[in-house]
Amino acid sequence: MTEILTKPKQREKADTCKRQVDCVVIPPLYQDEWTTIYQCDSLIAMPALRPDVIITDPPYGIGAASFKFKNGTSKNNIMYSENDWDCKTPPRIYFEMMKHISRNQIIFGGNYFADVLDPKMGWIFWDKGTGDNSYADGELAWTSFDKPLKKYNLSWVGANAKDKFTKREHPTQKPETLFEKIIEDYTTPTDVILDPFLGSGTTLVAARRLGRKAIGIEINDKYCQIAIKRIKTIQMRLL
Repeated sequence: MTEILTKPKQREKADTCKRQVDCVVIPPLYQDEWTTIYQCDSLIAMPALRPDVIITDPPYGIGAASFKFKNGTSKNNIMYSENDWDCKTPPRIYFEMMKHISRNQIIFGGNYFADVLDPKMGWIFWDKGTGDNSYADGELAWTSFDKPLKKYNLSWVGANAKDKFTKREHPTQKPETLFEKIIEDYTTPTDVILDPFLGSGTTLVAARRLGRKAIGIEINDKYCQIAIKRIKTIQMRLL
């Protein structure tokens, strides 16, 4: 359910978000009342932003483009036109910048970034409901929150590997429902959310559905266009 910004604090937060966006050295590729998307390396845009919470899913450096489905078909052949997008993890400076500009962070694949993230108790475990040993049972997300570990059960395999209204358009795309639950549990309605590794835009779609202001940064034009299309679609459904 969309939440209307009627309280003074909410309006002030919206104005602050707009001022931050205006400070970035490049114009947004897309912008509306709720959502802003930049097409660039996230290090270009992040220094001018001051989000409340970062929720993101950076490349894990595990070569996901070479992974295969059970039928032997490469994910890369179906979903992605480049082979090297997941060949290495982002340098430390990206994580330091995320911690510098935001109050809290939720970073999927945190187990792959242990050398650059602080020890914390508030991890998230997403149980993907694989049901066998062919795939990992789930994924881990590091958070800066001092909360007990939290588990989300949401099947993302076989016939369930899609959301109700969307198809998978990125090799490591996460369910909108999962991100909606995380946003509800870890943010407030006045928080501004940032995803500096936007991919196909799931974070922004989930934030928009919950009435949160959100900013996304993505370097790949193909995925920027997919994210914009998804945002426009959810806008129409909400209207």
